[in-house]
Amino acid sequence: MLLKDLQNIFHQELDAMYGKDEVDSFFFLSTDHYLDFPRFRLVLEPEFTITTSEYDAFFRVLDQLKQQKPIQYILGETEFYGLNFKVNDAVLIPRPETEELVDWILNTNQNRKTEPLKILDIGTGSGCIAVSLAKRLPKAKVFALDVSVEALKIAKSNAEYNEVDIIFIEADILDDATWNLASNESNLDIIVSNPPYVRQLEKVEIQPNVLDHEPHLALFVEDKNPLKFYKAITNFANQHLKPSGQLYFEINQYMGEETKALLRSNDFDAIELIKDLNGNDRMLTGIKK
Repeated sequence: MLLKDLQNIFHQELDAMYGKDEVDSFFFLSTDHYLDFPRFRLVLEPEFTITTSEYDAFFRVLDQLKQQKPIQYILGETEFYGLNFKVNDAVLIPRPETEELVDWILNTNQNRKTEPLKILDIGTGSGCIAVSLAKRLPKAKVFALDVSVEALKIAKSNAEYNEVDIIFIEADILDDATWNLASNESNLDIIVSNPPYVRQLEKVEIQPNVLDHEPHLALFVEDKNPLKFYKAITNFANQHLKPSGQLYFEINQYMGEETKALLRSNDFDAIELIKDLNGNDRMLTGIKK
């Protein structure tokens, strides 16, 4: 079969569900993954033909896309901040908003690349934040904490794949009794977290490809206590950040002022609430006094 004919089948089967541009994205992510065939080559080689086994692989992708399974889980990988990451349904798919958070941290600390910074990523998931920071701050000692054993397996494999050294910690930030697993490293320079922050009442806004496939443990919080992770992490940061240490959060766009008030009530200074590229309150930072 000609590859361009397979592309037409993708559009016939999926355009009504996803739209033409997104289907093209799915298709060329698949050609790159299975054939090492980037988008521009199809223009140069319109008669490119695939084998039967390759054809079967693409139709497996097509069938799973019809079930609204995320393409990143289908292929088992994604790109984040210029690096490749393995992903499965034990971890959230890294998102552009989180890339913005990483970029903010790096820009704020661009003059500290030669310093032996101590950085802790709480709720590391795939390890995308911790690995990206470790890659670009090579002198830093980076720690990554998560409650999920399966998530830590993925994060460890991503650290190895991207050739960075990270100390992984299995602990529950909501359970003070497990904090001793991380307490041997105090005087941290930076704590960063993208914790669960989607309220149950916001489920109606979530697309099926996220709601039906991504881990709810990493997504949702109870409506009655939506800032519980932020409260616990802020408390932890008060104990483990050094004076003038930096705390960074990715936050619920609807709760920017409430999360900002939490840092203020815990005596953090120089608090900044930043919007993402879509104009939503998404990132927050504060400095420990």
